[in-house]
Amino acid sequence: MKFRTITKIELFWLIISVVTMGFCLSFLNQTSFGTDPCTMFNLGMSKMLGFSLGNWQALFNCVLFIFVFLFAKDQIGWGTLANMFLVGYSFDFFSWINGMILPTDFFEPMLNRILITIPALGIFVIAVAVYIAIQQGTSPYDAMPYIINKKLTKVSFKLVRMGWDIGVTILGVLLGEKIGLITIVMAFTLGPAIGFAEKHIVARLIKK
Repeated sequence: MKFRTITKIELFWLIISVVTMGFCLSFLNQTSFGTDPCTMFNLGMSKMLGFSLGNWQALFNCVLFIFVFLFAKDQIGWGTLANMFLVGYSFDFFSWINGMILPTDFFEPMLNRILITIPALGIFVIAVAVYIAIQQGTSPYDAMPYIINKKLTKVSFKLVRMGWDIGVTILGVLLGEKIGLITIVMAFTLGPAIGFAEKHIVARLIKK
């Protein structure tokens, strides 16, 4: 396994993108509108085990990484490693900062929650688009549908990916997490939204 060479500008945007994901998720989690399926599941597991999200997500990613290493080495790159650790620990860090700075009742008014959700979700989409555009591998979570699809060759990748996300979402519900509006929105619109952001915004930031 040999990682593709990464330029300084790619490394810069790679780190910015994954840290920004954690930053946005720390706010989305507080709005009670839900997060993406992966984060929803990881939040449920981290609460059950008494871990921080960063610690649990790092452990979970390491387990998934074993399968990716064995069956989908082509999905591994510097971006894989960055996503495995920086998103979760950035979430922990910014959640701590938010708790220090913001009033305890800041997220109670509906207006505040809406005003936080809209920009946080938009910035999250752009961050994911930047991460994908750099083409330095995928996260272990995102690589798993590729592995499953190799075994279920008669099933389209879109259906495999949808089934994967739905399955993880169900596990999150069983762990006590609630499906919010953002969870549903991300499940059905995240792909097209990322495509739009990658074409119209990211292309101006990262010139290959």
